Amino acid sequence: MYKIYINETLLILAAKSDVRVPRKNDESDIIARYAGKPKFLLNYVDLAEKTSVYKTITIYADDVKKLRRDFQSLFKIVKAAGGLVINKKQEALLIFRRGFWDLPKGKIESGEKKKVAAVREVVEETGIRQVTLHEKLITTYHTYRGVNKKRVLKKTYWYKMTAPKTPLVPQTAEGIKKAEWKNLDKFMSTNPKIFRNIKDIIYFYQDEQLQQLK
Repeated sequence: MYKIYINETLLILAAKSDVRVPRKNDESDIIARYAGKPKFLLNYVDLAEKTSVYKTITIYADDVKKLRRDFQSLFKIVKAAGGLVINKKQEALLIFRRGFWDLPKGKIESGEKKKVAAVREVVEETGIRQVTLHEKLITTYHTYRGVNKKRVLKKTYWYKMTAPKTPLVPQTAEGIKKAEWKNLDKFMSTNPKIFRNIKDIIYFYQDEQLQQLK
């Protein structure tokens, strides 16, 4: 199963056996069988780009790997890496950019390793030092329009990191207005303006922390 965010609509590419039957009268979800041609997928990409009516669009097929390849053929693929940085007070480092709270991340340069790129981007975007890299968290996918309105699929590798609580310097040249340490439980309870894929990373981390306490 692959999850891709198009604006704030979640598009899921799934095997037939993994498809959940929607609740009756639930008009916020769409489920469709893949017809085998990439142009079929464009209808749903367009729908997600142009409206926020649907919370989830699920496309399923017997061969989910082919479905994924056909979907990716519609996009330019860009790879990025970033981090969820935690200090000793269990606060997380968040940035505020273009009206949304976010986590530091950026494109992987040619020949650069994912882990190296993740740390470099965190340092560049927040001014933090003494970053220690830990385990990988999850990989997220989201789309946007790039140069000449071409569709781009960004694949971002996320890692857990730790660092001492030090003053932060947001990279204003990249549109970052704030870089702050936040208690995640309190922060998420305020229903902040934050992208759904970033929520996925935070929830994944919080779930892992709960499992360690059991």
